[in-house]
Amino acid sequence: MSREELNGATTTDLLLRAVHDGIRIYDLGRPLTIGMPQSPNHPAFWHALPRRHGDMVRADGGSAANDVITMGTHVGTHIDAFSHVSQDGRLIDGSDAVEASRGGRFAALGAHTIAPMFRRGVLLDVPATLGTPQGCAPGYEITPEDLAATAERQGTPIGAGDVVLIRSGWGRLFGDRDAYTGLESGVPGVGEAGAIWLADHEPHAVGADTIAFECLKPGGGHSLLPAHRVLLVERGVYIVETMVLDELAADGVHEFAFVLSPLPIFGATGSPVRPLAVVGHG
Repeated sequence: MSREELNGATTTDLLLRAVHDGIRIYDLGRPLTIGMPQSPNHPAFWHALPRRHGDMVRADGGSAANDVITMGTHVGTHIDAFSHVSQDGRLIDGSDAVEASRGGRFAALGAHTIAPMFRRGVLLDVPATLGTPQGCAPGYEITPEDLAATAERQGTPIGAGDVVLIRSGWGRLFGDRDAYTGLESGVPGVGEAGAIWLADHEPHAVGADTIAFECLKPGGGHSLLPAHRVLLVERGVYIVETMVLDELAADGVHEFAFVLSPLPIFGATGSPVRPLAVVGHG
């Protein structure tokens, strides 16, 4: 595209040109499988075939199969709605959390209120900064200093409205249910101070490769979730958890177009998602 064409191009023209020239899509979502690691606080994923091929055969020989799934909305890769966490009985808008859930749905702050995202994404590869590229130590708290140093090292300052993804390296353990949930070992992640640092940069959403966007201490489980309080209740930042981030890090991709669209489940506290990182081939 010439300079004259570029100057006269609309945003849509530029987007379509990028697609035409070639893009690479990184899938940041986990496959949904029976028995996958999950928080013990949520209903497990289950999948079955109530109708199989051959159960009913049409006159022309055709047949169809179909599925049923059950799962919690915070299982697998998912996004937390602002209705997910309260503090001292209040949600982010100051409403009474119990009253807001009357009827079994959060009409004002449910997952259906989360707009689809198409935003600048930034990956902060913290283990690379710490000199432990495979991953952070179990139970390690990622500090504001770690986050600032990583953004500086990568040359990826965080801007208002960005989506910031924190790689701890813990995703490498996803194939081992007990190791990934880390009840005994603890799980690395951002604590209260790191969450405040992130919120001060005004991101639209944050995400991580761990079971919870938290530093979980050995034996503590999900007993305390200060980062959730800061982000979901106090500062209005969405959280995406259980993400796949190692491929981005391995390819040195620290900045990208981030795409995410939640299921519009009316009144739900969260939604399964399949987030994408999109970059140009060039």
